[in-house]
Amino acid sequence: MDPLGARSQFVDIQTLPTWQQQLGDEEETPLDRRDSLLGQEVFPSPFPFRADINRKIILFRGDIALLNCTAIVNTSNESLSDKNPVSDSVHQQAGPELRDELLKLKGCRTGEAKLTKGFNLAARFIVHTVGPKFKSKYRTAAESSLYSCYRNTMQLAAEQSMASVGFCVVSTTKRGYPLEDATHIAFRTVRRFLENHGNRLEAVVFAVSDAEEPVYRKLLPLYFPRSEEEEKAFLPLLPGDIGNSEGEPVVPERQIRIAEKPGTLEEDSEEESLKSDLGQVGNHAFARMEGDVDKQRKLILQGQMSEAAILKQHQRNYGRWLCRARAEDLSDVAALKALYQTGVDTCGRTVMVLVGRNIPVTVIDIEKALLYFIHVMDHIPVKEYVMVYFHTLTGEHNHLDSDFLKNLYDIVDAKFKKNLKAFYFVHPSFRSKVSTWFFTTFSVSGLKDKVRYLDNLQQLFTYIKPEQIDIPPFVLEYDARDPVKKEDEHLLIKNPPTYLLASLISLLV
Repeated sequence: MDPLGARSQFVDIQTLPTWQQQLGDEEETPLDRRDSLLGQEVFPSPFPFRADINRKIILFRGDIALLNCTAIVNTSNESLSDKNPVSDSVHQQAGPELRDELLKLKGCRTGEAKLTKGFNLAARFIVHTVGPKFKSKYRTAAESSLYSCYRNTMQLAAEQSMASVGFCVVSTTKRGYPLEDATHIAFRTVRRFLENHGNRLEAVVFAVSDAEEPVYRKLLPLYFPRSEEEEKAFLPLLPGDIGNSEGEPVVPERQIRIAEKPGTLEEDSEEESLKSDLGQVGNHAFARMEGDVDKQRKLILQGQMSEAAILKQHQRNYGRWLCRARAEDLSDVAALKALYQTGVDTCGRTVMVLVGRNIPVTVIDIEKALLYFIHVMDHIPVKEYVMVYFHTLTGEHNHLDSDFLKNLYDIVDAKFKKNLKAFYFVHPSFRSKVSTWFFTTFSVSGLKDKVRYLDNLQQLFTYIKPEQIDIPPFVLEYDARDPVKKEDEHLLIKNPPTYLLASLISLLV
């Protein structure tokens, strides 16, 4: 403090520029140039330009404990005694009274938000919240908990009629949550809350360190675009999962439809109601108890098993693989970015992308690759979908062997082939076309009519709009080259028969 007792070190948020006011400060990004190349017509963004919301957003590089918001957020552990840079600074500025107050709260569970006074801070209140410990195998639980941290804090601010709230990065390094993933959840949760319930809130400040600022500045335009041009330019970078209408992570397995008085609709006749009730018989787990498993396997080997029983056996086997896929740590395979969900095609069907060059078969665990494919794809074939396979610049080290081919065929559920409506093969070589023709003609003829060979991206864009598909940069660069140079590169790569494509095709049938 200075001699007059003024808290000169505190920061008045009224003097900080809002996110909207910072428009024009950034230089043109590669994404801006890419958008101008791929066309101007775009699919409507789920986070459209809203100047009124942007004026409430402030990005502040500095100590959150110095902000004069109505409330600031302190990230801690379950006992509210964590030692981290944010918490240490908050305690230092607030004084010893804060520690005494925290003892009365008797801890805080992960995802919760609890309120105390600000004591010697410029902020009137402190919201204490506990972020999750991140583990890849429990990713869904971590995402839900982190969402709850931001959502409960915003809810508390609204209930207390707060004018402003300052957020630190809730997911501390100690807890291991990837910063970029955590930032996506933070921004979409705050954006949805401001859209639906944020009329009274005047300012939301994101306080970051020097290391955190680049990530925040990079992702802010995705959720808070400051112009229609910025909205269009950054739309392709939005992740596939943007949560529900409140920003909460969506888990397909939990989307259970609950009908009111099932089987007793007034419009149905008595006979139809009876049929509906009888239709429920046999669906309970107790009613699905099956006989001797060894006996069933013996019947299968003797060719005496019915098609329905074989299908049930296959589904049970797939279910075991799916359980393994959900429990396994697949982060190393996910880091390859060889398979991912993007937007929708012109018919509104989900688009899945497979990047052949990103699969180093010789160095990855093939079984984990199969588990990852099952984990990512399981909820996709519930409805119609299409796949885009970039064969661009694939080499010999990208080709899968026959054992993997057999595993795919034996394990994957029948729903994968049922709802696949098109398989777009981009940048095929002559030999890959020949190989695929033989495979789809003599082995999996059911897929032959679904395969479409596309020599360039412009052909792909007739089926899928540019803004609806995330294309690897090397594919864009290759597509822009002279055709003669492309042919030379194909000869240098020495494309043998495409086992990667053959494996994928067998999976889908």
